[in-house]
Amino acid sequence: MNVEKTTYSKPDGIMYVADHKVTIPVMISNTGVTAGSDGKKIVPAGTVLGGALADVSAGAVAASTATGEGAVPAEGILMNDVDVTSGPAMGALLVQGVVDATKLPAAVNAYQRGGMPGIVFVGTHS
Repeated sequence: MNVEKTTYSKPDGIMYVADHKVTIPVMISNTGVTAGSDGKKIVPAGTVLGGALADVSAGAVAASTATGEGAVPAEGILMNDVDVTSGPAMGALLVQGVVDATKLPAAVNAYQRGGMPGIVFVGTHS
């Protein structure tokens, strides 16, 4: 059996304070993820996710990237890139910690921040 491991981002790459964080395991859905020029479907580290905390006791559940106003409330931030090319894959959802906002792939709006009271954002996304 061949096992392929690909690392897309450095662990704790989005963190401002790397030694203080709380994450939970979540299953990242491949629904709505567009393949890049290399054919890979990658959900990047720093993506705001919601829908993941619905039933943590039952194990990992699919997390949604649709977290705009009127959609799924934001619950956390994806810690590392997750490859969902072959289907849903496991990821780590940051629910508490200090994040460097300048390292996120997109700005986090006030609505999204409201759903993540355990996360402190330092810096401004440009």
